Amino acid sequence: MNLAVAVILIVIALAVGVGVGVVAGINIRKNTAEKEIGSAEEEAKKIVADAIKTAEAKKKEYVLEGKDEVHRFRNESEKEIADRRKEVQRQERRIQQKEETLDRKLDNMERKEDKVAKKLKEAETRLEEVETIKKSQFEMLEKISGYTAEQAKTYLLNQLESELVHEKSVKIMEYNEQLKEEADEKARNIISLAIQRLAADQVAEATISVVPLPNDEMKGRIIGREGRNIRAIETLTGVDLIIDDTPEAITLSCFEPVRREVARLALERLISDGRIHPARIEEMVDKAKRDVDATIKHEGERAVLEAGVHNVHPEIVKLLGRLRYRTSYGQNVLNHSLEVSYLAGMMASELGIDPTIAKRAGLLHDIGKSIDHEVEGTHIQIGVDIARKYKESDAVIHAIHAHHGDVEAKTIVACLVQAADALSAARPGARRENVENYVKRLQKLEEVASSFDGVEHTFAIQAGREVRVMVKPEIVNDERMIPLAREICKKIEEELEYPGQIKVNIIRESRASEFAK
Repeated sequence: MNLAVAVILIVIALAVGVGVGVVAGINIRKNTAEKEIGSAEEEAKKIVADAIKTAEAKKKEYVLEGKDEVHRFRNESEKEIADRRKEVQRQERRIQQKEETLDRKLDNMERKEDKVAKKLKEAETRLEEVETIKKSQFEMLEKISGYTAEQAKTYLLNQLESELVHEKSVKIMEYNEQLKEEADEKARNIISLAIQRLAADQVAEATISVVPLPNDEMKGRIIGREGRNIRAIETLTGVDLIIDDTPEAITLSCFEPVRREVARLALERLISDGRIHPARIEEMVDKAKRDVDATIKHEGERAVLEAGVHNVHPEIVKLLGRLRYRTSYGQNVLNHSLEVSYLAGMMASELGIDPTIAKRAGLLHDIGKSIDHEVEGTHIQIGVDIARKYKESDAVIHAIHAHHGDVEAKTIVACLVQAADALSAARPGARRENVENYVKRLQKLEEVASSFDGVEHTFAIQAGREVRVMVKPEIVNDERMIPLAREICKKIEEELEYPGQIKVNIIRESRASEFAK
């Protein structure tokens, strides 16, 4: 029991000791904290005081800087204002001087106007006097001559017109004779030499090809069961097969000569082989296309070599080869191009200029005809586009563009190609046209010549290369004949299209008839 009480007392003593320690610790910490807070407040007050002092110093510094800046700006502004005031004063002085100058000029102008007005008044007075004298002189002349002023004017104009017509005719004849003496002989010599040195075969091809058959039974085999063979041929080649009553022959019709040649070769090989069915037809058509392409390339290379033209683009060589199967008015275009190349080169040599460009332009002048069935536009424009695409020279492009007169020929090469093209086309037998177009051209030629006053009859002769014009002698005198011939030629050039040239002959005949009784 005593032990338990002792333990309890000990515990109570310990608890009291702990409580006293805790209270003492709290008081110590409180005192320490109060001391630290007091020192922190003093430090804070010190920092605030220092900051206030620094701010005041900065404030004074900034105020001083602001005053300096304002003073500087004020000085600059005053200087600029002074400069502008000086400039304004200078401008005012200049304006004042100009005003004074203008005032002086106005005074001078007014004085001059007064003088001019006086002179005009004097001139009007003198003009009235001149008119009076002129009128009296005219009246005197009318009395002396017996003509009125209008009659005299008409008489003088008629006399002057007749003299001018006569003088014009005489001058034209003189110039014609002079030009003939100086140019005609040389031109004829050059052209004749070029033609004589040219020897090219002429091949005329039509738009159809005829394939011979060994017998008429072959027609049925070509047609095939229910027409399957002929349809296959027409579909693969784009050519129309005409099978009619013509014995042992089939006609191939197509506007495009290359396709017609492919169909001809394929059909001839099918007939020779004897096996005719769609698969064999397709095989033969493919083989014929390869052969024709090879022929085109070979013909193009041959043409380039024969013309002596080098460094031609391979695509242009192929296009030249296609011209072998192209015709114009029955004339083979490849042979025509070679003729033009030869003639242009020969004439260039005769004129003493480099024939290389002339021969190249002559060879390529109709290159557009190789694809004019496939591309829209005239063969001239197509040819120009091709030449530009494959980097031909400007001289060659211009010659192609001008060879039919679509644009003015501005170079000697273009003029030579024009002349050579006309020579090749106008050579007898070179070209042919159908009867209907031929007759229409002759009728139009006679109509153009008959449309002038004083023409009595017209006759187109020499296949339309000459027109003879019979005029009424009482209307067309000798002086009028030469101008009339030139006017007819000009109208023919404007309204007709023709190869070569047309000669206009004016014939004036005076007849006197009487009967002896």
